[in-house]
Amino acid sequence: MVIDGCPPRLELSADQIQVELDRRRPGQSRLVTQRQEADQVEILSGVFEGRTLGSSIALLVRNSDARPSAYDHMRDIYRPSHADYTTEAKFGIRNWQGGGRASARETIGRVAAGAVARLVLEQLTNIEILGWVSSVHDIEAEVDSGTVTREMIEADPTRCPDPAAAAAMTEAIEQIRRAGDSLGGVVTCVARRMIPGLGEPVFDKLDAELAGALMSLPAAKGIEIGSGFSGTRMTGLAHNDPFVPGPDGAPTTTSNYSGGIQGGISNGQDIELRVAFKPTGTISQAQNTVDSSNEAVVLEAKGRHDPCVLPRAAPMVESMVCLVLVDHLLRQRATDVL
Repeated sequence: MVIDGCPPRLELSADQIQVELDRRRPGQSRLVTQRQEADQVEILSGVFEGRTLGSSIALLVRNSDARPSAYDHMRDIYRPSHADYTTEAKFGIRNWQGGGRASARETIGRVAAGAVARLVLEQLTNIEILGWVSSVHDIEAEVDSGTVTREMIEADPTRCPDPAAAAAMTEAIEQIRRAGDSLGGVVTCVARRMIPGLGEPVFDKLDAELAGALMSLPAAKGIEIGSGFSGTRMTGLAHNDPFVPGPDGAPTTTSNYSGGIQGGISNGQDIELRVAFKPTGTISQAQNTVDSSNEAVVLEAKGRHDPCVLPRAAPMVESMVCLVLVDHLLRQRATDVL
């Protein structure tokens, strides 16, 4: 991973990055892939005596538990709802061994860079970003986005801060794993103590860039900001967020259907968003598909795959939000408005 544009003289250590990588790594619980990777990060450049230099920061994480042979039986077969066929259609070649760009393995770079972005936000602002699993399949959590904490999220391997829902999610994920199938769900994320003015109309709106970043995650299939699709069932009067005088001399709002963003620019309220993730495409149940010769075959995939990506997706969502917010924070600081 190479990070450009990080301000100089900020405190940064490998241990600070490692905290976030440990939340994303495989094998951390029985609910995710059982690949055993330490995901130990090394800082190669851009940091001296515990502080950033302002130059490019290069990070390295080494694979230690890759098993290319586990994919031998799928080398000529297109997995349903996977990137096998589309990658080959675009490039005329693909790496069938499981480590390509469509693999969730690539998200380790996002989380490492997101950890640096989070540290920048913490040292330059009071912004706090929290993501949690709010649903798996048809199990919905009851969570107050205003009071949820990192400790509540990390208290359960599901990363769902609602204990009753977390228990039901655990049972559902374990059952689906035994059945050789998979489940999808939703990650909710909130950015608290936001500052107003972040976002660059018209094509670099804050909500547009958040949507692009989050939809680039593997298995992401939808995003809602604020009221999202439910807002289409409201009237304008009901949906508008009325302004009132705020305690710090700036306006505040009595509701937050906008999700903290209006006209593509942050208004100082919490940014609230939800990202939908599809069920994992690689499953062990028999599925009809075709091979590279366009012949019909039946695939029963083998290997160590996530039966549900949601527990590991929460830190990925947080990381992408951190990266987008820090980019816009630095752009705004360059205008000398803040």
